[in-house]
Amino acid sequence: MRIALVNDHSTINAQNPNAYVRQILAEDAYLNHAFQALGATTARVDWADACVDWASFDAILIRQTWDYFERFDEFSSWLDRVEPLTRVVNPVPVMHWNADKRYLVELYDAGVPTVPTQVIAKQPDAPELAVLMGQYGYEAAVIKPVVSGAGRETWRIAHEQVGEHETRWRQLVAQEDMLLQPFMPAIVESGEVSLIVIAGQVTHAVRKIAAPGEFRVQDDHGGTVHSHTPAAVEIALAERAIAAVQGDVSYARVDLVDSPAGPLVMELELIEPELFFRHAPDAAGKLAQVMMSRVTA
Repeated sequence: MRIALVNDHSTINAQNPNAYVRQILAEDAYLNHAFQALGATTARVDWADACVDWASFDAILIRQTWDYFERFDEFSSWLDRVEPLTRVVNPVPVMHWNADKRYLVELYDAGVPTVPTQVIAKQPDAPELAVLMGQYGYEAAVIKPVVSGAGRETWRIAHEQVGEHETRWRQLVAQEDMLLQPFMPAIVESGEVSLIVIAGQVTHAVRKIAAPGEFRVQDDHGGTVHSHTPAAVEIALAERAIAAVQGDVSYARVDLVDSPAGPLVMELELIEPELFFRHAPDAAGKLAQVMMSRVTA
């Protein structure tokens, strides 16, 4: 059996990989060993490589396609094109759903504790940020595109600074749909907890801490990652969130933030999440087993 570990060109063609890319290569190495132990072979491929014969693979596992939100239409078309050729994990409809962060509103409406999220549709004359923050009672807010990743155009806005961001806000919402959320103080006080869920069950977790003066926890912005023993309430919320997804989810990362009412879902990562196998190598074996069972079923 042949399995494609699908990445983007930055990790496939890296000549002198930085520390971040080395982590990705190590994570794929864990998966490669796990699949080999089950009698399968793997190949690391670039999703945008026109020379790849996708039908030659029994299944493809989306790994680090971290340019998808910059080439969204192209990536979406690619998913639709490969879907009839081989088994795609996670399933293509699940990834289409997860690519648009409106899913946070759906989770909230389904009763999953989620950071409150307002969708502001693309328009040339959107309401002012000050008006929107007042309307929803946000003393501080975060804005981000509906389709985004790696902290792209994600901004923290304090009430007293809203005027400084008005021009940027106007430019962004004139180009694409945007989200408006309350800023969660815990993100800078205690960080973000990420739980990895494989076949519906939490396998391990990490806590991501933002750099001093930052609120974005991604490595790109100086964030650091630490092992974390998840509390029962965090495990229950992560598994509940995945159970609410319509579709067969083999792998997921559920990002949580603390609030006075308890943990809230910040995001579900069902397309190309870093799964932090270096903190729990056995989880790579579980994912390989789950995927093999999906393919052979």
